[in-house]
Amino acid sequence: MQAADRGHTRWGIILPFLALPVVVLGVLIIGLFLWAWSDDDEADGGKRTGAAATVPCTEALAFGAAEPPANARAHDCTVQRGIDTAYSAVLRMPREDVRDWLRETYPNGPKARTGGGACGALCLDVTHENGLPGTAEAHVVQVRVEYENAETALVRFSAFTM
Repeated sequence: MQAADRGHTRWGIILPFLALPVVVLGVLIIGLFLWAWSDDDEADGGKRTGAAATVPCTEALAFGAAEPPANARAHDCTVQRGIDTAYSAVLRMPREDVRDWLRETYPNGPKARTGGGACGALCLDVTHENGLPGTAEAHVVQVRVEYENAETALVRFSAFTM
């Protein structure tokens, strides 16, 4: 009987010491997994990386060194952050004011071109190499214009880093 008691006693003492590292390691692995999959992102002020968030339209336009046109209604302004940052804005404005606004906003940029298809009625692509002002945080600005009717233009503005 003495041998049986001794074996039982030995495992009774050793088992808690063996189980402790396994439990600690398991808690650490589960904690790391939960931290990695959490939606909390303090650096973005609570915004999830990669998800589009609504922003003021002045912020979206300013990222591309633009100001809202005087007679425009801006809406649907968003930012998406990840490896790069991309702002977008949708403007409705008088059709006759579009070219002047583009010329005033990007005086050193290329001329707006007429197109069709993906370009719409009017397109403009501006980079730092071809006239984007130094105040722009974006690397590229793309403007796509569609004429809704004889008086109104729908302007899709995109400014992003690369």
